Amino acid sequence: MKVRAFVDGCVSGHRTRAGKSRAGLLIGAAVLLAESPSITTSAQAQSALPPVTVEAAAPRPKPARASEQSPRRTQAAARRQPGRNPAPAAPTLSERAAAEAAAQQAAKLGYRAMPSSTTLRSGASPLDTSQAVNVVPAQVLKDQLPRNIDDALINVSGVTQANTLAGSQDAVIRRGFGDNRDGSIMRNGMPLVQGRSLNPAVESVEVLKGPASLLYGIMDPGGIVNTISERPELYQHGSVTLLGSAFSASKTGADGLLDITGPIGDQGLAYRFIGYGVSEDYWRNFGRHREMLIAPSLAWYGQDTTVQLNYEHREFIYPFDRGTAFINGAPLAIPATRRLDEPYNNVWGTSDLIQASVEHRLNQDWKLFAGYSYNTETFSANQLRLTGVNATTGVLTRSNDGTQGSLSNSSYGTSYISGSFWLGSMRNEVLFGGDGQYRTIYRDNLIRQAAPSFNIYNPVYGLIGPGTTVVNSDSAQTDKLGQWSLFFQDTLHLTERFALVGGVRYMDYDQIAGRGKPFKANTDVSADAVLPLGGAIFKLTDQISLYASYTQSLKPNSTIAPLSNSGGVVLGSNIAPEEGTQYEAGLKFDLDKRLSGTLAVYDIEKQNVLVSQLNTATGLNVYTAAGKVRSRGLEIDVTGRLSDNWSMIGSYGYTDARVIEDPTYAGKQLQNVAMNTASLYLVYDFGTVLPGQLRLGGGARYVGDRPGDALNTFGLPSYVVADIFAIYETKHQALPVIYQLNVKNLFDTVYYTSAQNNLGVAIGDARRVSLSATVKF
Repeated sequence: MKVRAFVDGCVSGHRTRAGKSRAGLLIGAAVLLAESPSITTSAQAQSALPPVTVEAAAPRPKPARASEQSPRRTQAAARRQPGRNPAPAAPTLSERAAAEAAAQQAAKLGYRAMPSSTTLRSGASPLDTSQAVNVVPAQVLKDQLPRNIDDALINVSGVTQANTLAGSQDAVIRRGFGDNRDGSIMRNGMPLVQGRSLNPAVESVEVLKGPASLLYGIMDPGGIVNTISERPELYQHGSVTLLGSAFSASKTGADGLLDITGPIGDQGLAYRFIGYGVSEDYWRNFGRHREMLIAPSLAWYGQDTTVQLNYEHREFIYPFDRGTAFINGAPLAIPATRRLDEPYNNVWGTSDLIQASVEHRLNQDWKLFAGYSYNTETFSANQLRLTGVNATTGVLTRSNDGTQGSLSNSSYGTSYISGSFWLGSMRNEVLFGGDGQYRTIYRDNLIRQAAPSFNIYNPVYGLIGPGTTVVNSDSAQTDKLGQWSLFFQDTLHLTERFALVGGVRYMDYDQIAGRGKPFKANTDVSADAVLPLGGAIFKLTDQISLYASYTQSLKPNSTIAPLSNSGGVVLGSNIAPEEGTQYEAGLKFDLDKRLSGTLAVYDIEKQNVLVSQLNTATGLNVYTAAGKVRSRGLEIDVTGRLSDNWSMIGSYGYTDARVIEDPTYAGKQLQNVAMNTASLYLVYDFGTVLPGQLRLGGGARYVGDRPGDALNTFGLPSYVVADIFAIYETKHQALPVIYQLNVKNLFDTVYYTSAQNNLGVAIGDARRVSLSATVKF
């Protein structure tokens, strides 16, 4: 069978996201910018190659063995034999790779969801798994230009935002659970330190819903978010993108992106280099976001072995903004653009990530994977924050806080073998492996200093400077976690249509946490655990399957801050860890490899939540693992191509998450969890009916009411935010050029994304217009 493919440029595509840098910053391939930094966008492209005709592409391009004649030698030999008609030249490695990429790109344009094997540690089809995995495809990210992980996950059901620490960290709630230190954000299936994870080196995003401890160890029961890296490719192409943006006439910015990839020699070695920078005004009355990213990577695609090596270095400075305050259940009566802190409220730092992986196919049934990841981030921040407000007089009280010398790192390694064998007439798909992680979160100097009062109705900024008073009792905040595990999972296919899934993880872990100079531990835990998984899959057809599963999660109870009684309580192994249990059932479909989706219902119960009760006889608080919370819901996610011209991604989530056992919080809804969420984005592709190629798209997301604190004393109102985009591709002097217009928050809606408490309520971005131009080569 022959496959004819036309590859128009850099067939893999990079998002060009928001937060932007000055046009002149994009110079050179090794050092993209001198001054600026990034938040998350790439602009993937296609560069023009001539049409090629190749044999049906293998799943992975394979370099010719040394014993095989190269196409070049074959052609030379034919020329030396006059009178003979030379045989058609075999396609080169680059031609095969280009043709395969062209076919994949056609699917991506239709929002085809193609899950990475790293999320579920296998290459199994979603229809053959007993857990829900939702994918935000690469083309969706390129079209929507999300600026952070929250922005990307508006396309996934049941997801809301938790406290992002004034916009400095990822904090994703899934199925009612999640925070900014829960360790749930991954890169290629390996944990990150949970700063800001979405950047131009990310191709797509996947969410594994529900307890994921069998595969990922210590975790809240909401699931994990896996960001998938751009990979080197075996044919030469690249793109340069410049983007300008504006929140208003005076709030502007620009960014630049260079993405180039191709082969090194002809033996399967490839490289990729991504450089990105942004310099952009903040949308509120002061502040600026600057960021820089360089991300080189190498890959070797051998006959049976694939080796990946990628590195990311990021430098950033952006506003540390805790938003506004809610008084008597309503936001302060001031413009949304008015900040309550000072212009020096910023967070700045650097982040480095290195990952290496080897995948080796032992034979047609078995493969071995080994991977290692090290991620470190250092930052400091000025954190002038609100401590009280008189809404009548407008007088605020503030604390001039700060953090110096923060360090987070995560070292992680895993190795596993996967494959299949027959047991009589039953096929077993087996996964067996182990992993280990050592994670540290450290905050060196914590600044606490009084500040003069401030009037929100008549603000005067610049009268004070950053705080300098280090409080030793709050400093040296430390949280160290180590875990080592073995895991096993078997999918037993009893018939062609019916399979059972079983698995178990044995985990040994240690955690120490506390603070103070001199240091005092408030958590000191050493324990082990066994966590099971069970499930069943019934395939109604080759395109539709039913599934059910039972999964568990585990997370130690811990605290950095002293508990009451002057810090006399240390959480140890005598305090049971939080344990999550989920029952889930649903339906999955993949119709003609065009439209795929999941319908899921679930019931999660997390027990052993730390509870404080006063002992009236002693006058002391007693801490026990006696609390219990529950989350029940329904989720629908659909993505793909509706017709040759229409593509879509949509979701709906119903989440009823509340405390069911606790002397103080029983019956209360979980903070920042919306009972209803929904999204729908549609794209119309005009194809080649115009002189160039035009794509138009847009949609909206809805987030319902959410409690703003644990006691449900106030709520964040529901909101709807709409976005639109237009993409036009043409040619200039034989080079493909893409122009892209995005308008985010089309109607300039004022909305509130999450709350730390009533004095720290995050505000969603104002309307933002961006226009970019991408040249592909």
